[in-house]
Parts: sequence; structure tokens; C-alpha cells
Amino acid sequence: MIPRQLFRSIHANYLLCYSSKKTLLSKLRKKTGYTFVNCKKALEMFDNDLVKAEEWLREQAQSQGWSQAVKLQSRVTTQGLIAVATNNNCGAVLEINCETDFVARNKKFLELAEIALSTVLKHGMSLELNSPVSKHTLFSDCINALPVGDGKNLGDHSALTIGSIGENINIRRALCINTERGLHLYGCTHPATINPVASFGRYGALLALKSKQKCANIGPQLCQHIIGMNPTKIGDPAVDEPNNNVEEESVMLYQEFLLDSSMSVQQLLQDNKAEIIDFVRFEVGETIELDTQKQPLESLETCG
Repeated sequence: MIPRQLFRSIHANYLLCYSSKKTLLSKLRKKTGYTFVNCKKALEMFDNDLVKAEEWLREQAQSQGWSQAVKLQSRVTTQGLIAVATNNNCGAVLEINCETDFVARNKKFLELAEIALSTVLKHGMSLELNSPVSKHTLFSDCINALPVGDGKNLGDHSALTIGSIGENINIRRALCINTERGLHLYGCTHPATINPVASFGRYGALLALKSKQKCANIGPQLCQHIIGMNPTKIGDPAVDEPNNNVEEESVMLYQEFLLDSSMSVQQLLQDNKAEIIDFVRFEVGETIELDTQKQPLESLETCG
């Protein structure tokens, strides 16, 4: 028979050990978000070493995510978001697709979109400016290979999200734009969902504008115009007027300004002493046409 004092000591040590394990389990679950069963297994495998347990869990999740991503890669992704962000004279616009509109509103999907956009924007800021406005287009393979800074690339993060959500996800394309000093860069999306990192919607636009002062009002308004009126080019009065092209509906300068139909975009710019240097418009699911006669070589390269 075990003496009462020894029994109490054993019982106290058991409770202390149990409490310690429970605390570790709680910490691991809170930090990683993985299931009770998986966290318990990880702690048992590594003798309650929290760091090793967490590392193993993330490796397993990433492996399972890539496996799931391979299984789901043939599924069609017609829904998703356009994400836009600017940082002084650099901007980025990105299209990320999923299978359903429901997932396009999912918190984890939005988190992936934020990570992808900030990574692309950082990549864009590292590129050399070789003209007043430089644009670099990136497609899926190149985007997925970009390092995030946590030991993973965007493809790893995408796979983890696919494994968690259970739907195919495709970071379809992105565009980085850099401008020289003296030009102003604006961006917006529609319908706009804005957070401190980016703006999200089904449509997005970036605009490079030249003016003596920052046009805090007309810059964002012209981005809205680009989204709503879908111009295909800016226009040049010196060329268009002799060639009778001023009536073309797709030429931005001669379109009615979306927010004030009493004036054209050209009149708006003249009133504000501003000039549009370049712009880009993205729409979820739109057909991508590569016109090698109009686009510079660097914008057609897979990795920008």
C-alpha cells in the first residue's frame, strides 16, 4: 500500500505535469491554429519541445497543402479579386482567382491576397526604372516563385491556403509600375474594400499622372473613370485630330468624364493642368491579350 504522503506527492507531480502539458498544448494551438489532435501528436513526438513541434506542424501543413493544390489544379477558377496598392512612385495590381464567390470573401483568401500583393509590390520596388514609366507584367509561375521573407515563397503560401480552404486558388497575373520623380501614382478598386495594406474589388486601376501638384481629387476619380469606362488608350490630340480619331469611344481623352458628363476627360485635365502618362486596368476573369506590337519586351516576359 502506497503511503498517503507519497501518494500526495505523486498526485501533485502528475497534476503539475498535466497542467504544464495542457499549457503547452494551448499555446501551440493558439499560435498555429492547427487541430487539438495534431498539436498533441507534435508535442508527444518532440518531448514537448514547442519550437520543434511548431516547425513539424508547419512542414506537414505545407506538404498537405501542396498535395491538395496538385489535386485541385484542374478545377476552373472564375471568381476572385483584384488587389491594388501604391507606395510613393511604385504600384502593383494583382489578380487572384478561386472557384467560388464565397471563398473570394474568405478571411484566409484575403490574407493570401494581401501577402501576394505586398510581395509583388516589394519586387516592383527593386526593379530598375528605365523610362519615365516602367511596367513589368508577371504571370503565375514567376509570382509563385517570389520569396515572401519567411523562408517560403508565394507558391508555398498559396498551397497552405488551398489546403486550408479546400478550393483551387490561382494567382493569375500581376503588374508592377514604377514612375520617375515628379509623376504621381494613384490606384483604386471597385467595389472598394480597403484595409491598411491594399484595396480589393472585382476591378482595379493604376494611373500615372503628371501635374505640378498632387491631384488628390482627380487622381482617384480618373481611376474610377478607367474602371467604369474601360478606355483602351489615352489619346493624343496632335495625332488623333488630323486622323479624325477624336470620336473613338475607347480613347480616354475624348470620353465623357464618368463623374461629370458635362465635360470630357481632356477638359478635366486642362482645367487641372494635368497629363495622363500611363494607366492599367484589371478585371477579374478577363481575357489576357498580348500585343507584341504595342507592349515593350520586358512587360511580356514571364518574370517581369
